[in-house]
Amino acid sequence: MSIEVLNESGVKVEEKSLVDLARHVLDGMRVHPLAELSLLLVDEAAMSELHEKWMGEPGPTDVLAFPMDELRPGSMSGGTDDDEADPGLLGDVVLCPAVAERQGAQAGHGTQAELELLCTHGILHLLGYDHAEPDEHKEMFGLQAELLSGWQEKRDQR
Repeated sequence: MSIEVLNESGVKVEEKSLVDLARHVLDGMRVHPLAELSLLLVDEAAMSELHEKWMGEPGPTDVLAFPMDELRPGSMSGGTDDDEADPGLLGDVVLCPAVAERQGAQAGHGTQAELELLCTHGILHLLGYDHAEPDEHKEMFGLQAELLSGWQEKRDQR
């Protein structure tokens, strides 16, 4: 699995932890091991520009996802290896650490924990999950919580 991180935010971030988390999420979603993912960390000005250009909304946001190939997750319910998605370029997850810092403080956890949540959220968007409708919201956020819980357990065992 190729996971590239480009930090243009000017903020020191635990990049290896984000890569490990992304690998955990992609493995958990049974994404092909040869898939490629890019994580881009930007400052608020760059995120504002992307947010306005692609979403038509002013100001910075926390995470944006730009899918490339139409990859879909494999089965999480114990399917065979034949059920895995095809390899390809998954896409880009763009994170804004400055926004994550504020949101993390409001949520009662740190910036890194918020970045991990946002990274997971962005990857799920790349895989076609959305939360516009109540049933989609329930599915996506339930899956996000499950993946993050598994990540925290895995990390705590180290």
